[in-house]
Amino acid sequence: MSTIREHSEARLLVPSLMFIALVVAAVASLGAPLITSVATTFHVSLDSAQWTLTIALLSGAVATPVLGRLGAGPHRRVTILATLAVVVAGSALTVLPLPFAALLVGRAAQGVGLGLTALMMGVARDHLPEGRSAATIALISVVSIIGVGLGYPLAGLLTEFGGIRAAYGLGLFVTAAAFLTAWRSMPVAPEGRSAHVDVAGALVLAGGLFLVLFLASETGLWSHHLAVAVVLAIVAVLLLCGWTASELRSKTPLVDVRAVRHPAVAGANIAMFVGGIGMYLLLTLITRYAQTPHSAGYGFGLTTFVAGLVLVPFSVLGFVAGKLTPRVGMRIDAPLLLAGSAIVVGGGFVLFAAARSNVAELFVAMGVLGFGVGSFTAAMPGVILAVTPRSETSSAMSFNYVVRSVGYSLGSAIGGLVLATGTGTGTGTGHPFPNDGAYTTAALVGIAAMAITAVTSLALPRCSPETDPIEEPTGGTGRTTTP
Repeated sequence: MSTIREHSEARLLVPSLMFIALVVAAVASLGAPLITSVATTFHVSLDSAQWTLTIALLSGAVATPVLGRLGAGPHRRVTILATLAVVVAGSALTVLPLPFAALLVGRAAQGVGLGLTALMMGVARDHLPEGRSAATIALISVVSIIGVGLGYPLAGLLTEFGGIRAAYGLGLFVTAAAFLTAWRSMPVAPEGRSAHVDVAGALVLAGGLFLVLFLASETGLWSHHLAVAVVLAIVAVLLLCGWTASELRSKTPLVDVRAVRHPAVAGANIAMFVGGIGMYLLLTLITRYAQTPHSAGYGFGLTTFVAGLVLVPFSVLGFVAGKLTPRVGMRIDAPLLLAGSAIVVGGGFVLFAAARSNVAELFVAMGVLGFGVGSFTAAMPGVILAVTPRSETSSAMSFNYVVRSVGYSLGSAIGGLVLATGTGTGTGTGHPFPNDGAYTTAALVGIAAMAITAVTSLALPRCSPETDPIEEPTGGTGRTTTP
């Protein structure tokens, strides 16, 4: 009877991990398609409404390494349930008829859930057989991206028919379902683990990441108050450098920076950072181009919902790539997969730069982007986890997700800056939309970013846990027998 129960729980575990990762990603992305609706509903500026997305990214970036460290310890199940409870509470705040400040608090609480993705990977690696855990981890990485593609059209549809409260209501429903799923399926962590959270380090990291994301989102600061922006950038660098030095000295670091220095891990994170810039840049370019009204001389004037449908090929082909990548990875080294995926995303940029005269071409470019992103994100864990002890899975992947979040934010900011340089030129002074050529310029920037990513990926060392592992940290074996 016990064996039957364990087998049943194992079968339930994989879809549960995927569902939770999908939900937290989709809910965190709800801010993007609702920015305009939030501005009109709460009578705030678009810059203020933009913070409904930025604050979720910020809280997720800060929470991810903290949750990753807690997830490496004996209280992983409690950590997962407590985090989902925070997300549910935040979702309730976004639905209730409260002031704009309460909405921001709710969105910050929802963003905390982004830190759970790495914990889902840790659970998979600890409690699934090796072959199945690798494929599951790859899909968890992919669904965290696909959630964006699912969240956009659903949010747009619900907003058109029921307003922003209806869209956020969907977030409340699915996060409550995710909490119940975790309560039913999440196993306890293996014995012999220990975890200590460096609170001071977390605060310093939070300050540095806040400044980075603030500077990435407030693009107007660079054009109107350059000196202030430069000073804040210097402060951010100093905080992050100080945090790194502190982590290297700490016996219980928030992130094992020594492990991050491993050539495979360091190179993978650099590839993730630069690649993240390019990937999110193309995503924002296509969605913005699709919603630009015909009066600008280009664009298609699509509604939020219809523009969200452009992301469907992104999600579908991203999922397909995520399913195929583990199988292809049995024949091709992960670094080669990363490089090939970067080239595919670069191909999406080329398509967008050369052909965007009708909506069908945007669908094709978005599909190519989805396939490249799906393959890249599915291959990334293989590079990092090949040299990472089981006990450090959550922590190592958490750092990678922080890097990805910062890369995405910078990709969005770079897109805004490049398009801003083309605004008001060629179409008449004061024109609110950039000229069509600015999109081509932004695409060229993206091609360069993906070329750098491909080269960086090719330079990664080929290694395996047997040939080049990172030593198991003191304080927990992390080597438990998987069922």
